[in-house]
Amino acid sequence: MFNSLSQLVPSHAPPLQLTANLFLARALKPAAAAAAAAATTSFSLSNSAGYLPLIEILKDCDFLVELEKTIGVCIDCKLSIILDTASEDLEIIRSERKRNMENLDSLLKEVSTQIFKSGGIDSPLVTMRRARMCVGVRATHKHLLPGCIVLDASSSGATYFVEPKEAVELNNMEVRLSNAERAEEIGILSFLTSEIAKSEVLIMYLIDKVLEVDLAFARAAYALRMNGVCPIFSSKDLYSGGAGFLAAVDIEGLQHPLLLESSLKNLSDDFASRNPLFSNNGNGVKMISGSLSGRTSDFPVPIDIKIGCGTRVVVISGPNTGGKTASMKTLGLASLMSKAGMYLPAKNHPRLPWFDLVLADIGDHQSLEQNLSTFSGHISRIRNILEVASKESLVLIDEIGSGTDPSEGVALSASILLYLKDRVDLAVVTTHYADLSRLKEKDNQFENAAMEFSPETLQPTYRILWGSTGDSNALSIAKSIGFNQHVRLKKSDIRAIPSADKNATPSSVPRLKQQVGRSRNGETEGGEVSYGPAVQTSKNTVDLRGMRVEEASYLLDMVLSGRESQSVIFVIHGMGTGVVKERALEILKKHPRVAKYEPESSTNYGCTVAYIK
Repeated sequence: MFNSLSQLVPSHAPPLQLTANLFLARALKPAAAAAAAAATTSFSLSNSAGYLPLIEILKDCDFLVELEKTIGVCIDCKLSIILDTASEDLEIIRSERKRNMENLDSLLKEVSTQIFKSGGIDSPLVTMRRARMCVGVRATHKHLLPGCIVLDASSSGATYFVEPKEAVELNNMEVRLSNAERAEEIGILSFLTSEIAKSEVLIMYLIDKVLEVDLAFARAAYALRMNGVCPIFSSKDLYSGGAGFLAAVDIEGLQHPLLLESSLKNLSDDFASRNPLFSNNGNGVKMISGSLSGRTSDFPVPIDIKIGCGTRVVVISGPNTGGKTASMKTLGLASLMSKAGMYLPAKNHPRLPWFDLVLADIGDHQSLEQNLSTFSGHISRIRNILEVASKESLVLIDEIGSGTDPSEGVALSASILLYLKDRVDLAVVTTHYADLSRLKEKDNQFENAAMEFSPETLQPTYRILWGSTGDSNALSIAKSIGFNQHVRLKKSDIRAIPSADKNATPSSVPRLKQQVGRSRNGETEGGEVSYGPAVQTSKNTVDLRGMRVEEASYLLDMVLSGRESQSVIFVIHGMGTGVVKERALEILKKHPRVAKYEPESSTNYGCTVAYIK
């Protein structure tokens, strides 16, 4: 195709490696194919309407067909080699080199055979040493090749590798031709490099557009495989006629994408893109239900996620192994997939908001390097989340407040949730703290959810019960996994001691606790309970300083409700403007569990001591 290219490009211009040229050629070829496909389909709008957005992406692209042809003439993309046709000189050099190697090989085979016949070697041996072709001969028979050059010897020294004098010129020719071939190849690559450099801007623009189209096809292929449906981004201002606000998150039959992918891999190729759980996913795709009977249990259980527009915090409770964390992860993945333009493995028309950030703290990540315990690491990650979260963010926290004293964990968790309520679009947390579910009673921006547990099978169903609170079902789960019966029965006995009547009315519980406290601590003659000395510790102190009135009220009420009978609480409200202090004193005065309280004194400014019944 070309004459000698060695002098076309300055020697100081480093050429692109062969692999770089191969990459570009392999990128340009499908781009040209896409251009041809677009040209073929664009004439018929009725047939190409679905492809118009993709055609629009590629409309302004220069597909560099001539450059692709030039690279194709020079390089074989399949074999990853520079072709003889790249230049006339390269073709001549390679032809001469091939002829020279044939002559050299023929000569050395003949010499080696003569050595073998003369007893100079066990079998004819032609090899290469120090980039030169040579033959093997016993050291004791070196005289059979007068004038030869010894290039190397075996490790034992018994065999020499020698270059016969007749082969010296042929070997020299091989070196010259090899160097000439390499120089010509560098020249070809330099020429291609200069051609590519001229079109650098066009190439980068084309690759970006081709990647955009390729990503669209990848999303479409994934949607078909998952039998996905197109999500709809909801608006906080949408109304549903007389029914009020539409749900901010309304997803029916959502499956965990990664678990579903794992399940699909176990199916035969004939049904690899079919999910037997759905006969019709609401997207017009009919499924062959029943054709894979007996295999539906291999698929993740679909969940329904329905969260109202007014809800800011969802508290999911329920047993371990019940699916709390998996459900929360599924929501997070669905949010990210929707933002990426991917379909969701769900039914009908899933609806959810556009979250600018999806911030998650899931799992136990202890840090030995930073000397962080489970709880410290947990709180550090939540702190980082609070620093970057916005009014359009989704926050996911697994087992909030875990890893520390339950009473302190509940108080801290409640404070965090109250903070998130006013600062993020939606927060979803999982917990074993039943007290956190009480936040809904005081604020309708909170919502509860529980993981369903079957008392018949003693197994979780992995379904979400919205508006419900869940028990941990620790004893039932222990039984279902074959935990030692004697240990379980002993645990049941211990558990039954403080609550002989589980169905006792809430009003009777403080009275029972008071009776137990009287028998343990005794009463004064006037019937007053003896609390003993009030010693302040970190566990019996609640600090309301720096909080807003609403946050302080929630936290104080939560702490008072969760404290044991005949205990003391130090309420630090500070001096400040007195608003938090006034609200705290009002709560202490009216709270049914507070027997009495001692206002701040000259030795204890900003702190009120409360005594629990």
